[in-house]
Amino acid sequence: MVYDGYNTDRIEELLMRPDGKRVKDLPPIVAAIPYIMPKRYDAWNTITENIDEEGIKAYIREKRRAGIRINHMAVIIAAYYKAYQTNPKLNWFVVNSHLYERNHFCVSFVILKKRADGSPDETTLKIYLEPKDTIFTINQKIADAIAVNSQTEQKNSTDKFAKMMFSIPGLPKFVIWLAYHLDKHGLLPRKIIDLSPFHTSMFITNLASIKTSYIHHHCYEFGTTSVFVCMGKPVPNYMNGDLTKKMMPLGIVMDERICTGYEYAAFCHDFRRCLRDLTCLETPFDGSAPAEMPQAEEAAPAEA
Repeated sequence: MVYDGYNTDRIEELLMRPDGKRVKDLPPIVAAIPYIMPKRYDAWNTITENIDEEGIKAYIREKRRAGIRINHMAVIIAAYYKAYQTNPKLNWFVVNSHLYERNHFCVSFVILKKRADGSPDETTLKIYLEPKDTIFTINQKIADAIAVNSQTEQKNSTDKFAKMMFSIPGLPKFVIWLAYHLDKHGLLPRKIIDLSPFHTSMFITNLASIKTSYIHHHCYEFGTTSVFVCMGKPVPNYMNGDLTKKMMPLGIVMDERICTGYEYAAFCHDFRRCLRDLTCLETPFDGSAPAEMPQAEEAAPAEA
């Protein structure tokens, strides 16, 4: 289509990134905020959500008795993804002071594994979620990714790329500089974006698995991470005065440029509601026909 001498199809194409589409027709103040706060570290908002650990443990035990193993991270990710369905701006991101709507939903997380000499090592994984997913399919995706990458000798594509890059003196600085500037202008290839754990809808880390308190972890300047969730070790539930019960604190860091405070509050409300009734996570999030319950022999391994 040509309008006043401009090829609007070409303009639309130039506004596209491999991982998202630029959001247009924004209110002036919303469009201005990424210029006022051009860096992600300018726009951090933090919140601590204390969730009912007893309810989650009861749900996990109930499913385990049925032969289905669910872990804590799957519960948090599933509740987050369910709440996102009615709050889609949580999947927006800012690059080069422009707002983009991501064309997929993915979650990055870190796992620990051991080197051949027994020392601990870390690797980052990324899973892609779909509207037809449930807590069971999300749990299986997590388990499958961990199973493939937790072996001592196993190196995923991200690890292999990093090892190759750092094997050549001077190359890392140039590669990171080039990737940063290509990404800034929407020219970073989709294959690199798929490799990068920093290009994600949400980054989550489970410090409870190493018996450590939660932190408010920064959102990375490189990439498109707009929300970082940190799971901390359960603590006595001082919120309701019953110290015999446990709650799990979540440290959440958000990029305030992607949506308004009201929209973040609406998301948090839906997120809490999902965690209060975990059965709502058992049916496909797009409202399609429920899938069959996973068989016991296909159950994912329990979280440490």
